[in-house]
Amino acid sequence: MKLKFIILLSLSVVFSLLSFCIGLTPKQSVIIGIFSMSILGTLFFWDFRLSFVFIGSGVFFLLNVVHLDEFIEYASIDVIIFLVSMMIIVGMMKEAGLFTWLITLVLRVKNLTGRKMVVLIMVSSAVFSGLMDEVTSIIIVTTVILNICDFLEVDPKPLVIASVLATNIGSAATVLGNPVGVLIAARSQLSFEDFIIHAAPLSAVVLVVTICIVLYYYRKYIDVLSEKIIPFQDDKSFLYLISIPPDKRTKVSIYIFFVTIALIAIHKRLEMLLGLEHNTLLIMLPVISAGFVMIYRHDKARHYVEHEVEWPSLLFFMFLFAQAGVIQSSGIADFFSRKILTLAGGSVEVLAGIILFSSGILSSGLDNVVTVASMVPVVQSLDAVHINLKPLWWALLFGACYGGNISMIGSTANIVALGLLEKERDIRIVFLDWLRIGFLIGIVGMSIAYLAILFIPIYL
Repeated sequence: MKLKFIILLSLSVVFSLLSFCIGLTPKQSVIIGIFSMSILGTLFFWDFRLSFVFIGSGVFFLLNVVHLDEFIEYASIDVIIFLVSMMIIVGMMKEAGLFTWLITLVLRVKNLTGRKMVVLIMVSSAVFSGLMDEVTSIIIVTTVILNICDFLEVDPKPLVIASVLATNIGSAATVLGNPVGVLIAARSQLSFEDFIIHAAPLSAVVLVVTICIVLYYYRKYIDVLSEKIIPFQDDKSFLYLISIPPDKRTKVSIYIFFVTIALIAIHKRLEMLLGLEHNTLLIMLPVISAGFVMIYRHDKARHYVEHEVEWPSLLFFMFLFAQAGVIQSSGIADFFSRKILTLAGGSVEVLAGIILFSSGILSSGLDNVVTVASMVPVVQSLDAVHINLKPLWWALLFGACYGGNISMIGSTANIVALGLLEKERDIRIVFLDWLRIGFLIGIVGMSIAYLAILFIPIYL
């Protein structure tokens, strides 16, 4: 613990000194040092990540580098409100058993084999993460995987890894899949419709390629899985395990959820019709829907707010976003944006590549939300030099989400799945076991995304 803290402190001081050496002012260098400590603290002491952003933010105030009204503005309350509302809605659906029911429908296909099971689990993981947040999706799917693997007496690790890889890919498909998407949409003026047109098709292509790689990589495991599944095809106990009939609450949950999704999908058109500010309904429609949820399940309303909303994570995001805002207002983001622009020679295509792969590599060492929050101010600063930011926003999204597959700590979904595996079954995945498949999937996904940005006009 002491050694890690000494390393953390030393790195923060080094980053501060380096920033001064490359041309930042003393005040900006101090801000870099404090911000670095907040960010690196999440890597070295994940359980204390909230403590580090609290302390770092407090130090910003003590040094008078930000005022309270500015800090509140930078905290991205709009993003936080959106996430709170969606967590309440998803909490209702989870309690009603909607997602477990849906995945059991998928697993009841005829002539199920190991290959089919892997494909179905990966597709379900990607779709679920696109329809809700990646954390809830991976909790539900991992729980189902553990139960099935216990019944079949097979190792759950390959299925869990495959599910996480698909979850991170699917989380890039819509605004709903990841806090990264919400933040980028809010800061770039991109709509839900834009994500469906630009991100969903690309994520589908990357998912298909990923499934092919996973099927080949785990081919021996899949053969074993098939041998275990086939004898149970006509086993009533197996069918009972994967059979959950929908009740009234499940049906009502489906209605509320899909009405919400449908309205969010056309929020851009509704805003134009009603003369509202861009993305107003993107943020407020889930708020209204969450209000109806708490009326419908008034007996559970307090439970949803207290237990289904991830308050520690949301507080972490809020303070992290605020610190990133300080990076922008202090002129640091402008400084680095000019450096990157010079490095790219003014080429948008080269800039997109730099942002995509750097965000992907950074996400493999930090949580992808941390990476995006740090890079958003840099991308925003490029607007001052009249650079087309649209391909850069997509590069940031794809790099952070697809690059999150590279390592075990690349995204929150990875960490949650590994935690469940260890907590429920006392099983640990070795870092190199993940890296062998994760690095390949991450690099392939980012490469496909970069080729799409280069050669498909809709991204430019």
